[in-house]
This record gives sequence, C-alpha cells and structure tokens, in this order.
Amino acid sequence: MERGQSEPLRVWVNGTFDVLHRGHLELLEFASSLGLVRVGLDTDGRVKQLKGESRPVNTLEDRMFFISKIKGIQSVVPFGSDEELIRSIEDWSPNYLVVGSDYRNKQVIGSEYSKEVIFFDKIDGYSSSKIINYGRDFSSR
Repeated sequence: MERGQSEPLRVWVNGTFDVLHRGHLELLEFASSLGLVRVGLDTDGRVKQLKGESRPVNTLEDRMFFISKIKGIQSVVPFGSDEELIRSIEDWSPNYLVVGSDYRNKQVIGSEYSKEVIFFDKIDGYSSSKIINYGRDFSSR
C-alpha cells in the first residue's frame, strides 16, 4: 500500500445462504459497496440444527463455491458454533457487520468486534424457505 492511502474497510456478513435468491444478492452487493467482504457460512450440521433435518439443500462446499463466485466477495469461511463465529469475526476485525433488518432489536453475535452494525432491509417476498416450500408444494401436485 502506498503512503497516504488508507487501508480498505472490512465488512462481515454471515448466514446460511442455502438457496440463493435476489435478497441475498442485494445484501451482498450492498455489503461489497462498503469495502472488502468476508462471508461466514453456517456448516451443514449447524444448518440442520437451526432449520431442521431437511436442510441444507446445498452442501457447505457448494454454498462456499457459490458465494465465492459473487463479485465483491473477498473470502468465505465456515463456522459451526457461536464461538467459531465470534472468533472468525474477531479475526477479520470488520469496520462493518451487515445483517438483515430482522435482527434489529436483537443481539447480533460478534457485534462487539465490529465498529458498526448496519441493518439491511430485507427484500419483501424473498426467502429460501419460501422457495423450498414452493418446490415441495409444486412437486406434490
């Protein structure tokens, strides 16, 4: 880095990102407009724990591949517990932690290691569960 240039800002985003949809891409695009983005992904075991036995639809390996190919994503790391998530956020030392607006007024894990938490307004009508359920409903016809 040349003298007088400031270090790029670091941004952290985490989630399941199981069945990608427009809402995910809008959030990641917004995050990348702020700086270098590292995405933390829940491991398959953690997704099962949080979302049920039928999830994830896509394996961690596939989800990491998909996310890593999105323009503006610096790196992708897995985490299997709150402790691993906290350690990963602390290691990245982000300027911004970007989370969905549904976490407003809730504890955001690892927020103490970020200078600022930014809430991204969810895009109405988009959710992985909705897509998965639509597929199930459609196939049972």
